[in-house]
Amino acid sequence: MKNKIEAIRKEKGILQEEFAKAMGVSRQTISSLENGRYNPSILLAHKIATFFGMAIEEVFIFEEE
Repeated sequence: MKNKIEAIRKEKGILQEEFAKAMGVSRQTISSLENGRYNPSILLAHKIATFFGMAIEEVFIFEEE
């Protein structure tokens, strides 16, 4: 699953470390999410989208396999 986390985070001027703290995860988790190496739980995806004031579908791109 692809996402727009890095672009949205940078657009808002938020550092990875700040974002990780707000989400209650490690900076490495945010890095892995941004690089597509980790798919979040639905709860974390919802928390991320809510933090940005967006719908989950605006942040995450679901691709059928």
